[in-house]
Amino acid sequence: MEKRLEIHLDDLIKRYPKLEVCRKEIANAYSILETAYSNGRKLLVSGNGGSASDSEHIVGELMKEFKLKRKVYQEQAEEMRKISSELGEVLAENLQGALPAISLTGHSSLTTAFMNDSEPELIFAQQVNGYGKPGDVYLGISTSGNSKNVLYAAVTAKSKGLKVIGLTGQRENRLMNYADVCIRVPETETYKIQELHLPVYHCLCMMLEDKFFG
Repeated sequence: MEKRLEIHLDDLIKRYPKLEVCRKEIANAYSILETAYSNGRKLLVSGNGGSASDSEHIVGELMKEFKLKRKVYQEQAEEMRKISSELGEVLAENLQGALPAISLTGHSSLTTAFMNDSEPELIFAQQVNGYGKPGDVYLGISTSGNSKNVLYAAVTAKSKGLKVIGLTGQRENRLMNYADVCIRVPETETYKIQELHLPVYHCLCMMLEDKFFG
């Protein structure tokens, strides 16, 4: 890992010392994500309840500016101006670079139709089956690590050649069996686990932004 990127991880541990036990897993999760984005792939992410909100939060940090400015590449800006001098200028000045990520927790028409017609617990798996391509990454967030819909999605992801990252609580769990990396934050109560999930994924997003837009 580049030294400038490791600084973000060092800062995370400084602010949340108990996350020292997760340092290796966080670094490995970052490596998986960096490889995927370097190869033009994408992230799929899902969870339930508060973890569903975390899924949307992660996508928000990756698909637009987080801490750094992300001007579109000059080649794209020039092409947009060629297509339309008026509209292209606005786009060139205001579009932001993005790291492609999709939260599987929305899409109300799709999810309600699928849940009505089929097995509701397979809703994340169905979306992974549709969106996922080899080399993509699936991030499953589950405080217990045993959420059925997340587990089904993880198995589907592995079957399609995606890498799987788990973000869970401290206890051993079923998601560990399917994840290439499982970040188990050192808490066992749901709200305390969620309080540590946020700085972990913020750190990952900052590292990715620094790598690709720094």
